[in-house]
Amino acid sequence: MNTLFEEIEFVVNPLYERIIEDIVANKYAIVEDFFTSEEVLVLRNSLLEKHEEDRFKKAAIGNRTNEVIAKSIRGDVILWIDELKANTAELLFFNKINNLVSYLNKTCFLGILHKEFHYALYPTGTFYKRHIDTFQNDDRRKLSFVCYLNEDGWLPENGGELVLYLNENGQEVEKVIYPFPGRVVVFESQIIEHEVKPVNTERLSITGWLKTR
Repeated sequence: MNTLFEEIEFVVNPLYERIIEDIVANKYAIVEDFFTSEEVLVLRNSLLEKHEEDRFKKAAIGNRTNEVIAKSIRGDVILWIDELKANTAELLFFNKINNLVSYLNKTCFLGILHKEFHYALYPTGTFYKRHIDTFQNDDRRKLSFVCYLNEDGWLPENGGELVLYLNENGQEVEKVIYPFPGRVVVFESQIIEHEVKPVNTERLSITGWLKTR
C-alpha cells in the first residue's frame, strides 16, 4: 500500500563520494571533472563580460563587516555573485553547487545552510599572501571552493598556483595546485592556510565558501 509520503531512493554520486573521501583523508579535494569544458567556457565568458562592464572591485581582506583593502597582501579584483539575480551561466553554476551541498548535508550532516561566491580576476603581477579563510568575528565558513576558468593551454610558468600548507605527521608540507581550466579545489576553511603565488598571466576563477548557520 502506497503512503502519502513515499521515501525517495537515495542515489550515490561517485564524484561527490570521491570529494568526501578526499576531504576526510586529506582535508582537501582536487576535482578535474566537476564542470565540463563547455560549462567552463560559458562561465569564463560571463566573468569576462562583467569585467568589461567595469563592475569588478578591488578585493579586500577581512569579512564584509570588517574589510580593508591591502594591495601588499592581495591584488585580485572581484565581483560577488547574487544567486537571486543570476544569469544563465551563474544558474548553471549554482545548480551544481546546490546539488553538492544537498548531498553533503544528507551524507555528512555538515549543516551547510549558506553560501557565498564571487568572480575573481588576478591581473599580471598580483598575488594573495598566505592566509586562512575564517575570521575572528565569523567562523561560519566550513568549506572553501575554487573553480578555475582560465583558457585551455594554461602552463605552470603562467604562475598563480594555489599552495596549501598541510600538516603531515607533524611536518608542514606544501601542496602546489596549478589553476588549470575546469579544475575545482575544495578544502576545509578553518584548517588549511593557503596562498596564491604571483600571476604571470591573467588568472580567472570563481571562489567561494559553504557556510553553516
